[in-house]
Amino acid sequence: MSTVIKNDILEYSVGDDGVAIVNIHMKNHPTNLFSEDFFGPYNEVAKMAIADDSVKGVILMSSHRDFMAGADLRKLSNPPEDKKAMYDVVLGQNRQLREFEKGGKPFVAVINGNALGGGLELALTCHHRIAVSNKRTKIGFPEVQLGLLPGGMGNSKAPYLMGMQGSMMAILQSQQVNPEKAMKAGLIHAVVDAPETALADAKKYILEGGSAVQPWDDKKYRIPGGGVMSPGGVQTLMGGIGNVRKQTGGNYPAAKYAMTVIYKGLQMPIDRAIEVEASQFIRAFYSKEAQNLIRTGFFAINEAKKGKMKPKGHDKYEIKKLGMLGAGMMGAGIAYVSAVAGMEVMLKDVKMEGAEKGKAYSEGILKKKISRGRSTEEKAKAILDRIHPTTDPNDMAGCDMVIEAVFEDRNLKARVTKETEAVLGADKIYGSNTSTLPITMLAEASERPENFIGIHFFSPVDKMPLVEIIVGEKTSDRALAAAIDYVVAIRKVPIVVNDKQGFFTSRTFGTYTSEGAHLLMEGVPPIMIENVAKHIGMPVGPLAVTDEVSHTLGLHVMGEMPERDAETEKVYQLTKKLVDLGRHGKKNGKGYYDYEGRTKTLWPGLEDMFPSNVNTLDSATIGKRLLHRMALETYRCFDEGVLRATKDGDVGSLLGFGFPPYTGGAISYIDYVGLDQFIADCDDYTERFGPRWTVPANLRKMAADGKTFYGKTGINAKSAKLGMSEIKKMKEPELVAYANSIGISATVDDLKKDTLQKVLNKLGY
Repeated sequence: MSTVIKNDILEYSVGDDGVAIVNIHMKNHPTNLFSEDFFGPYNEVAKMAIADDSVKGVILMSSHRDFMAGADLRKLSNPPEDKKAMYDVVLGQNRQLREFEKGGKPFVAVINGNALGGGLELALTCHHRIAVSNKRTKIGFPEVQLGLLPGGMGNSKAPYLMGMQGSMMAILQSQQVNPEKAMKAGLIHAVVDAPETALADAKKYILEGGSAVQPWDDKKYRIPGGGVMSPGGVQTLMGGIGNVRKQTGGNYPAAKYAMTVIYKGLQMPIDRAIEVEASQFIRAFYSKEAQNLIRTGFFAINEAKKGKMKPKGHDKYEIKKLGMLGAGMMGAGIAYVSAVAGMEVMLKDVKMEGAEKGKAYSEGILKKKISRGRSTEEKAKAILDRIHPTTDPNDMAGCDMVIEAVFEDRNLKARVTKETEAVLGADKIYGSNTSTLPITMLAEASERPENFIGIHFFSPVDKMPLVEIIVGEKTSDRALAAAIDYVVAIRKVPIVVNDKQGFFTSRTFGTYTSEGAHLLMEGVPPIMIENVAKHIGMPVGPLAVTDEVSHTLGLHVMGEMPERDAETEKVYQLTKKLVDLGRHGKKNGKGYYDYEGRTKTLWPGLEDMFPSNVNTLDSATIGKRLLHRMALETYRCFDEGVLRATKDGDVGSLLGFGFPPYTGGAISYIDYVGLDQFIADCDDYTERFGPRWTVPANLRKMAADGKTFYGKTGINAKSAKLGMSEIKKMKEPELVAYANSIGISATVDDLKKDTLQKVLNKLGY
C-alpha cells in the first residue's frame, strides 16, 4: 500500500488491490469535524480516487475515537452576515459530495465510533456503511436539539432509508442510537465485532463489485412505508405536524423546517431536494433559537461541566472520602452520586434507622438500573459497599470534604457544624447544601470560615445536573476550587454565585412561583396559567411546581424574611391560607391540586377563592409575565453581583429550574425579546401590576447605549479593547463582563478587593 497524501486532516493511500483508504485524523481537533478544514483535503482525495483508473473503490475510516462527531460548532456560533453566500457554501459542498456519490465507484464507511450529525451525513454519502459494535457508540442526528436541522443532505436522505415515520422520529427527536439499532432502522448495512473485521468486509464489498448507486438515485427504489402521497405517508404527515406543534409549542422552528424538507423533498429529485434542505438549513442556522441553543445549550454548559470557572493556581482537590451529614432525600442523593464517582461516603444521621434508609435510597436506584440493563449486580454492590451508614460524629474524621444537608434551621446547622469541625481536619472543606440561608451567616458557626462554602444540589440529586456553589464573604479561593473539583468529579454542572438571601436559583425561581400566585389572585383561571406556562416551554406550571416544593416550605422561607413588601405579603397570605386549610402540597396530597395516586386535578376551591376575571384572559401577557419576571430577577442578580457572569445565569436557569432552552437562558432571553421591548414590557407591567417589575438603572443604560448581552454590540462579545474613557464609564457588572469578554478572568469580587485602577491594569491599561 502506497501513501499518496498525508496531512493534519487525513491520510490517503491506495493498496495493491486497488482499494483506496481515506483515514481521517484531524490532528488539531479532539475529534473529526464536518467542517471547512475537512472538506478541502477530502474533496481533493475523493476526486483523485474517482479519476484514478487503478482505484476500484474507497474506504472512509477514522483513527480518532469517533468516526466524526459532527459540525464545528465554533464556526456555527458566529454566522456570517451574508446569508446568500452561506447558502451557496452549504449547497456547493453538498453538490460536490453528490458528485462523489455518482462517480461510479463504491465508497464504504467504516464507523468505528460516534457518527453524529455531519458525521452520519458523511457516512450517508458512502454507498455501504459498516459499524463496529460498541454500546457506547452513538449514531444519529442531534441537530434539532441545537436549533438546527441536518444540512449535509441527511434530512433529504433519511426518509429513503428509514421511511417517513422513522426519519421524522430520528430527526425531530434528535435520536442517538447504538450501531445495532441504527442497522435495524436502516441507517447502516452491517455491524461487526472488531475494526479489523469491518475493514476486511469493506474491502470485500468493493472487490466483489458492490453497488455504487445510492437508493435515491435508483429509479426502482421504493421508500419504506410509502411516499408523501401514499395513504401511510398522508397519515404520518398529519400526525407528525400535530405532534411537532404539541411538543415544541412553535418555539423550536428547526423542527418545522425539518418537516418541510421531508414533505417537499420527497416530491422531487434528490438534487432538487438538497436545494430545499440548504434553504431550510440557512433559515434555522440564522434563527435566534439556534444561536441561543449553541451558545448556552452546548458551549456554556460544556465549559461549566469542565469546571472552567475554577480559580487559577490550585491543584486538583482529591476527595477519596466524603462525609454526608443528613440522610434524608437530599443527603441520600448526594451520597449516591458521590459513591458512583468512586468516593467512600460516611452517611450520618441522628438515628441508624435514618442512615440505613438513606443507603437504601441508593439501593433502590441501582435495582432499577439493573432491571433496565443499565448496570450489573457486581457494579451495584461495589457502589453500595462505598456507602457507610453511621450516627457517630467521629466518623467524619479522615474525610476530605463534609457536606451538610440537615433541615433548614440555622441553629441546627450551627450545632452540626461545630460538632463536625471538632473532628474534621483543619485544612478540609465544609459545604452546606442550603437552598436559602446565607452562607456568610451559616459560616459564623465555623472556626474556619475560609473553608466554609455553599454546595446547593437540586432534587432529585441523581437526575438534576446543576450544582450551585455559593461563596461566602470569607470563603477562600482554595475552598471554591475544591468545591468545583468535587462537582466535576461527580459529573454535575457547577455554577458559582456570591452570597445573598436565596442565592440565584432559589431567589429567581421563587419569582416564577410567586408570579403564578399573583396571576391566580388576579382572576386568571388556574388551568390557563398552567397550560400557558407549558406552551412557552416551562416543564411544569408554576402552581404544580409550588405543590412539589411544598407550601409549608414556602411559608417558612417567606416567614424568615426580615421584612416583606406588599406584593410578597399577598403571596404569603395566600400560602398561609392554603396551609391553614391543610393544603400543604403534593406530599400530603393536597395543594393547588388534589392528588390521588399518579393522577392530579386542580382543586375546585381555587375557582371559588378567585373567580375568573375576563380582563385577565390574555395568554401572550401571561406567558411574558412568567418568563420576563424570572429574566428581570436574573439581571438583578447580575447587577447586584450575586451572579459573577451572565453565562452562569443562563446555565443556572436552564439546568436549575427549566427555563426554556430555545431562549438560551434567563439573560439570553432579554436579548431574545430585545432589550428595548423587554424594558417597555416591564414598564407597562410596573404600572399595571406593581413595583416588582421596576427596571434597574443599569439595564436602562445598556439599552440607551445600544448594547446587548451577546450580540455584536454585546457586553460579552469578543471585541477590540475599548478606550480608557469608555472603560471608566462602566458600572461594576459591565466592567466585569467586558473583562471576561476579552479573555481576562475577573469577578465583581475583584472590584471589591482592588481599586478600579488595579483592575484596569489587569486589562492592560
